[in-house]
Amino acid sequence: MEPAVDSPDEYWIRHALRLAERAAQQGEVPVGAVVVRDGQCIGEGWNRPIADSDPSAHAEIQALRDAGRRLANYRLPETTLYVTLEPCVMCAGAIIHARVGAVVYGATDPKAGACGSVFDLLPSDARFNHRTECRGGVLAADCGELLRDFFRTRRRAARAARAARDALRP
Repeated sequence: MEPAVDSPDEYWIRHALRLAERAAQQGEVPVGAVVVRDGQCIGEGWNRPIADSDPSAHAEIQALRDAGRRLANYRLPETTLYVTLEPCVMCAGAIIHARVGAVVYGATDPKAGACGSVFDLLPSDARFNHRTECRGGVLAADCGELLRDFFRTRRRAARAARAARDALRP
């Protein structure tokens, strides 16, 4: 029996998960993103708002910037953006302006998602002059677990720091 072969969506989400792990290692929320055209990675990024002191340094923005530099073009038609977490409103705006053809994401974001969870900007909003296809839930369990583990670890560290601080009080 031959080993199972990932679908292209799963392959690229796994690539994005490896980038998300880089973000986690740097103390950033673990989100990774990859821009693909014709089966080739043309841009990648991971969350870096803390490291860059830049609130716009989300994984999607980083990947779009990387792809734009590589192609020497701010428009990215006929591309697919793979991201481990449903894009937020800011990232959805950048995706629309870049003319990305499709977004494929892993975990939904019930607090800030712009692909149907909280807002429905991709692809439904007919007020935009560009529509981006959007599919979610690819390797959602893996993507969600990475985020849950990150925040669980962060909460434990915060509790331990509070306990240590409280132990020093008279």
